Amino acid sequence: MFQFIPRTYTVESVTSGHPDKICDQISDAVLDACLEQDPYSRVAAETFGGHGLLVLAGEVTTKADVDYAELARAVYKEIGHENELEIMARIVQQSPDIAQGVNTGGAGDQGIMYGFATDETEEYMPKATVLAHKLARGLEKLRVLGKLPWIKPDGKTQVTIEQGKVRTVLVSCQHSPDVSQEEIKQQITAHLIAPLVGDISDVEILVNPTGKFEKGGFEADTGLTGRKIVVDTYGGMLPHGGGCFSGKDATKVDRSAAYMCRFVAKNLVAHGYAKECLVSVAYAIGKAEPLMVEAMDEKGESLVGVVKEKFDFRPQAIIERLNLRQPIFKQTAAYGHFGKPNLPWEQILSTF
Repeated sequence: MFQFIPRTYTVESVTSGHPDKICDQISDAVLDACLEQDPYSRVAAETFGGHGLLVLAGEVTTKADVDYAELARAVYKEIGHENELEIMARIVQQSPDIAQGVNTGGAGDQGIMYGFATDETEEYMPKATVLAHKLARGLEKLRVLGKLPWIKPDGKTQVTIEQGKVRTVLVSCQHSPDVSQEEIKQQITAHLIAPLVGDISDVEILVNPTGKFEKGGFEADTGLTGRKIVVDTYGGMLPHGGGCFSGKDATKVDRSAAYMCRFVAKNLVAHGYAKECLVSVAYAIGKAEPLMVEAMDEKGESLVGVVKEKFDFRPQAIIERLNLRQPIFKQTAAYGHFGKPNLPWEQILSTF
């Protein structure tokens, strides 16, 4: 039988304090701040950070008045990092060459986008993807609630599934210097891994395999918007397409069409058209009608007929159907863009 997800596969996630995820959250905070004041804002915001420096650059068309540097500093502090940053902002007006196509309802760029859903979990996501995000979010929760006060904001998780069973769990946890690795492994296993995985008797558990992880965030590494696109989507088993999501408003089909593909795939699975479904779409910059729409089930059979009959993939139709002019995007910038029930592209239609 045709399979989207292999029998053995591995998925990773990262905490909100990871350098790349800091940048994603700042870029999406810029987007949300513009949308709060001007729902028709067009935003393409990129963030780079590392070793005491944070740089914001991009293009906007907006009536909003935003202090981008102060916004970035506030997000950084909210995440939990404490070191000071030098912040530079270079955000300018969107190119008129791009705007002329978008103004008529066309796609903001060329590209191919994908969406996937599976009935393997209640989130309609691959099992390892769900678990990796829960572990990463759980690590942050233990820090924020003070249950393990030596946890610092940076961290990564990884899960290996073999024939539906968890085989390996890896947690890399930034920590203060006054705690031993033995205690870290014992506490992380007891308070994080075991409650989420359940029976861990046959599970290989790896915690901080380098031996220690005291430096994190921009102090230890650089970060960049869009450098965790596999974490953002389906964990590497499925195609992603050409672009990242964060920092882009919904006229950028990299983002909005990927959300629409997920919306369609999830509804096809939820309504019994497939157990697993992959939806794909392609655009030319400035053109409203997609160049291609395709949908395939776990048997390799096409579902494109029902998709084209029931769903409109023109960029403006996507924005209207999913209500994508709301300032809702910062919450997507950590722990995945899919599988969160409060997001509009995750809603299951009563009928279609």
